[in-house]
Amino acid sequence: MATATPRQRRKDARPQELLDAALELFVEKGFAATRSEEVAARAGVAKGTLYRYYPSKDELFKAMVRENLSEHIVASAAQAAQHEGPIAELLGLMMQAWWAKIGHGKAGVVCKIMMVEARHFPELARFYVDEVITPTQNLVGDLIARGVRSGEFRAVPIEATVHLLIAPMLHMMLHEHSFGSHQACHHTMSPEELLDAQMSLLLHGLLATPD
Repeated sequence: MATATPRQRRKDARPQELLDAALELFVEKGFAATRSEEVAARAGVAKGTLYRYYPSKDELFKAMVRENLSEHIVASAAQAAQHEGPIAELLGLMMQAWWAKIGHGKAGVVCKIMMVEARHFPELARFYVDEVITPTQNLVGDLIARGVRSGEFRAVPIEATVHLLIAPMLHMMLHEHSFGSHQACHHTMSPEELLDAQMSLLLHGLLATPD
């Protein structure tokens, strides 16, 4: 078997290097203010090389979304399809896994960029809705519906419950990537503890039940 040369290994790594450089610049300057040639320079390649992999800045951003978000949603859907235990247990595990893989990593930064820039780039916003928001809501909604059909959950408004599950995650992501570096804004509890409290509250409510 032939061994890849350093030049070939470098070529194979370029797409990821370009995505990493783009993410850094989008965080520093915003999507609108970042120019493609700046991304190429940050990655140490010519602008023509960037266009060979990503024909436009929009395509570059779409690739970032697919790598950091879409792939995880697909994996979560596969996990949900194979799950045979309580749906409440799966929802709790899924929320913790989403935070670990998306919330405070690069994927969370991508989410924040999209939320900040969406109204200025309607085509990208539509792509993000189709690629991330709708599949996520469908996945969570299907799980809640499964729980209702099995009798594990009482009949609840599915769409509203989906938003109640997802909203705290979005809030934590925005906080993490906006105030995370400010010591005065740090929470006394960890995100994992907050997610556990959220699931407990959603499943059991605030009202005390009689013995």
